[in-house]
Amino acid sequence: MSVVINTNYAATVAANNLSASNANLQKSLNRLSSGSKIVNPSDDAGGLAVSMKLSAAAKRSGAAASNIGNSVSFLQSQDGVLKVTGKVLDRMSELKTLYSDPTKNSDDLANYDSEFTALQDELESLTGETFNSVALFGSGDLTVNVSEDGGQSVTIAGRDLSSSSGGVGALTDSGVASLADIALSDITDAIQSVATFRAENGAEQSRLGFASEVLSINKANLEAANSRITDVDVASESTQLARWNILVQSGTAMLAQANQSAQVALRLIG
Repeated sequence: MSVVINTNYAATVAANNLSASNANLQKSLNRLSSGSKIVNPSDDAGGLAVSMKLSAAAKRSGAAASNIGNSVSFLQSQDGVLKVTGKVLDRMSELKTLYSDPTKNSDDLANYDSEFTALQDELESLTGETFNSVALFGSGDLTVNVSEDGGQSVTIAGRDLSSSSGGVGALTDSGVASLADIALSDITDAIQSVATFRAENGAEQSRLGFASEVLSINKANLEAANSRITDVDVASESTQLARWNILVQSGTAMLAQANQSAQVALRLIG
C-alpha cells in the first residue's frame, strides 16, 4: 500500500465508524433515560403511528369505564329512592288495612288520614329526586356507551314513578285526600310497579358491571400492546449501551492511531 500524506483512508474509515458508534451510543442513552424505544419519529415511524392509535384507544376505554361507573351510581341512587318508596307504600298498605277496622272512630280515622297525607307528600317528593341535576325518574331513556369506539351501548330505561298506571300516581293524585278515596289494590299495584322497577334496575346494573369488566380487560391489553412498541427493554438496551460504549472508546483509540500513520512519511523524508 502506498505511503501518502494528503489522504488518510484509514483515519477516514475510523472517523466514520466512531461517528456511527457515538450516534448509537447517544440513541441508547436517550432510550434508557426516557424509558422509550421511540425517542424520535425516525426511530420507528410506523410503530409511532400504531402506538398513538393504541394509546388513544386505551384512554378512551378508561373514559368509557368512568362513564359506566357514573351510570351505575345513577342506578344505585335510583334504586335507593325506589327502596324508600317501597317502604312508604308498605306503610300506606298497613294504614289502609287499619283504616278498614270497623271499631275505629272518626278521630282514629282522621289520624290515619293525617299520616297518609304526609306519606303522599313524601311520595311526591321522591318522584322528583335527581342525580347531578339529572332526573332519576321520567319517561326518557338514557344511552350509555360501553365500548371505546362508541359502537356498543346500554340503554337505561326511563321509569316514570309518578305515572298513574305504572307508578305511584294513583296514590298522589290531587283527587285522593283520604284513605277512603283509594282501594287496597291501588297500593298493591303501586308496590308491584316499584318491585318491577327495582328488578329492571338491578338487571341494568348487572349488565353495566360486565361491560365495565370487559373495558378494563381491553384497556389493559391495549396498554400492553402499546408498551411492546414504545417501552424500552432495559436489560437488552443496557447490553447495547455497553457495546456502543466500548466501540466508541476503541474507535477513539483507533482514530488516534490512524492519525499517526502519516508520521511514517515524515520519517522517510527525514
